[in-house]
Amino acid sequence: MTLTTPALLRWQFELTWSLCEHHLDRLDAADFLWEPAALCWTMRRGADDAWRPDWADVEPDPVPAPTIAWLTWHLGWWWSVAGDHLGRRPARQRDDVVWPGPGEETISWLRGLRTEWTDALGRLTAADLARPAAFPWSADAGLTVAHLVGWVNAELMKNVAEIGQLRLLRAASGRP
Repeated sequence: MTLTTPALLRWQFELTWSLCEHHLDRLDAADFLWEPAALCWTMRRGADDAWRPDWADVEPDPVPAPTIAWLTWHLGWWWSVAGDHLGRRPARQRDDVVWPGPGEETISWLRGLRTEWTDALGRLTAADLARPAAFPWSADAGLTVAHLVGWVNAELMKNVAEIGQLRLLRAASGRP
């Protein structure tokens, strides 16, 4: 069987998403805010009661260990912006992407992003994949929508592996 580039990228995405579903199906609300280390990035309620990510414009050294909450927000943030670029919409800013909170609301949000993404992938042609893309790199990088879709697949795999590892560490630690 010969796969076209759009079909191969879609297959790769679906393979990664199947691992995501494996972990999403096993998460409970307490998993999201479990802190794996003293130096940790998580989601915190702001004065307006909205969830806000720990964030630094310059990456600290050492880098804080993220919680599942932070990782799911981060995943939703970059994926939302990638969808904006793919759909040729104005890109949202980091503060515009709201994390729904620990538990089923976030799982549903991520599944909704998956549906939006696969719908967009289904509309892509080879010509679409060849057009320039300026996310997540600079516009002068000379990269294309195919690179963007490949990056989403790689970034999703990384974030899903991190979520899975944290879920397993929490379960193995015996700590609430």
